[in-house]
Amino acid sequence: MNKKVWSIFPALCLLVVSALCALPSGAQMSDVKSKPPMYSYVANWQIPRARWAEMSKDASSERAILEKALADGTIVGYGNDVNLVHQADSETHDSWFSAMSMAGLMKVLTQFYASPDSTSSARASATKHWDEVFVSRYYNWKPGSWKDAYVSVSSYKLKADAPANAVDTLSKDVIVPVLEKLLTDGAIVEYDIDTQAVHTSAPGTFIIVYVAPQPDGLDKVDAAILDSMKTSPLSGPAFDSMIDSSAHRDELLQGNGTFK
Repeated sequence: MNKKVWSIFPALCLLVVSALCALPSGAQMSDVKSKPPMYSYVANWQIPRARWAEMSKDASSERAILEKALADGTIVGYGNDVNLVHQADSETHDSWFSAMSMAGLMKVLTQFYASPDSTSSARASATKHWDEVFVSRYYNWKPGSWKDAYVSVSSYKLKADAPANAVDTLSKDVIVPVLEKLLTDGAIVEYDIDTQAVHTSAPGTFIIVYVAPQPDGLDKVDAAILDSMKTSPLSGPAFDSMIDSSAHRDELLQGNGTFK
């Protein structure tokens, strides 16, 4: 995923809601349009520290399948990450690939299951493993490959009484415009805003992901949000009315990604 995010986005979401509250109802929609759905399959692994070096070898062994799928248009991107901020109940490693259809995901997944590398010793040592399938209608990237990039992931839970179009509203009116500018400036090379396509957890969660090729990109994103906040009114109660802040979680990863 495009993974596939982040601690600075509470302020950004607050900015979004505040801006919407401040604008007349007829002026609240931006020029941002949703895109055709992009699906991402993410495999998460919790690997004992002694086996971490072997996981990089596993990623290399998968590359032939993924490169072929990228070349023939079955997928539009793939990669793998390591978690930089470890938690007792989270993954240490992940691998992912994205396609413009569920059929594309399943085609590649079938090839992996048929591969002898799918039962490698490193993955067999996992103390926890889980998969997720996401769908995004707000995303963009710069074609190319990035090594050891920084991946920020922020997860949010909507309140039960949040508007049905809350994710669309938040995406269109502030989040995507800020990320598009950062993409143009080169501070980030990819972003996506995701919900689960296969609900392995309760509905109502959305995830913001971005990829910075250099560590200073993390600071540039933070600065861009702070700059936007200076020119927009803030409203904590408005933010609280849509988001269950107690369910917010962040991850910071480092990984390799290729985007067509």
